[in-house]
Amino acid sequence: MEIQIKELSKYYYTDGKIIKALDNINIKIPGKRICTLLGPSGCGKTTLLRCIVGLEKPDSGEIKIGDEVVWCNKKGINIPTEKRGLAMVFQTYAIWPHMNVYNNIAYPLQIKNFPKEEIYKRVKKILNFVKLDGFEKRLATNISGGQQQRVALARALIAEPKVILFDEPLSNLDAKLREETRKELRNFLSELKITAAYVTHDQIEALALSDVIAVMNSGYIVEVGSPRQIYFNTTHQFVADFIGRANLIKAIVKSQKKDKTIVDSEIGTFICQKRDFPVESKVILCIRPEFIYLKEDNYSGEGNIITGIIENLVFVGETCEGEMSIGNKRLMIKIESESSLKKGDVVNFVVSSDHCLLVSD
Repeated sequence: MEIQIKELSKYYYTDGKIIKALDNINIKIPGKRICTLLGPSGCGKTTLLRCIVGLEKPDSGEIKIGDEVVWCNKKGINIPTEKRGLAMVFQTYAIWPHMNVYNNIAYPLQIKNFPKEEIYKRVKKILNFVKLDGFEKRLATNISGGQQQRVALARALIAEPKVILFDEPLSNLDAKLREETRKELRNFLSELKITAAYVTHDQIEALALSDVIAVMNSGYIVEVGSPRQIYFNTTHQFVADFIGRANLIKAIVKSQKKDKTIVDSEIGTFICQKRDFPVESKVILCIRPEFIYLKEDNYSGEGNIITGIIENLVFVGETCEGEMSIGNKRLMIKIESESSLKKGDVVNFVVSSDHCLLVSD
C-alpha cells in the first residue's frame, strides 16, 4: 500500500511567529517497504508521521494511502484516523499496565466486538509470530523492555493494517537490546510485507532497517534514496555530515576527466568520484574515516596518498579511532585495534578515488 504525500505543509504559531514544521513536503513511500524518516530533533519527521495517521491537521497539501485520498484541504477531505486503515507504535509503547499481555494485544479487536474465538485465534497466531508464546497471562509491567516492544508491535499488527507507523519505538532500549530488536523488527516487517514508515534520529538504525531513507531537516526533505545511495553517493553536504561520520574538506574543482573529477583541497590534490561540477567551482570533499587506509610499503595502486601526523588514538574494541593532522586540518581516522601507532607518528595513508565524494559547498 503506497503512501503519497503532495505539497504538504504544517505551521505552528508561537508568539506571533510562524514556525514551519513541514514545508511543502513531497514524497512517495513505496508499498510493502520500510521507509525511514531520518533527521535531527525538531526537523518535522514526527509531525509528518502524525499527519499521515490523522493526529495532526496539515495546513495544505494532500495525503493519499493506496488509492484513497485521506486528506486534502482543497477538496475538503479529512478521513478520521480510525478509518485510514493504519496502525501506530509509539515511543512509549502505550501498553496498558493493568492488563496482561493477551488483553493488551487483543484490545483492538475487543473494542470492535470481534467474536471471542476469532480474537483467541488471532492472538495465538501473533504471539507465535513475535515469539511471546507462554506470556499471555503476564502483566505488561512484568516483562522486559524488548518484550514490551513486541507486545506493542503485536497489538499494531493484529488488526491487519494496510500501513504501520513507528515513532522512535526503540529509543528506550539499551544498546544491545536495541540492536537485537531492530533485527527482529526488520525480519517481521519483511515477512509480512506491510508498508512501514519509521521515524528515528539514529543513523545506524535507519541504515540497518530501511529499504528507503528520507533525510529531513528544518521541515523539508533533503534527499530520498536507498541506505547505500544515501551513505555512499549523497549529493548534499547536510546528508554527508549527518549520516555516519565524515571529514568535510573545502575544495575547488580543477578538471573533469571521463570518469573522475580532480580537485585542489585544503589538504592537497585529490582524484574523486565523477561529479558534474563546473571547473573552478567551490565544493566540499567528503571522506569517511573508515575509508582512510594505512599505506602498505609495497602499495602500487592509484589511490590518493596523504601524509599526516597522528594526534590521538582511542581504543574502542574493533578499531582505534582518532585524528591525524595535515597542516592545520585535522581528519578523523579509524585503524586496526592491534596497531602500534601512537601520537606523533608520521604516517602515509591511502584513500581510493571511489571513496572521495564531492558535494555542494
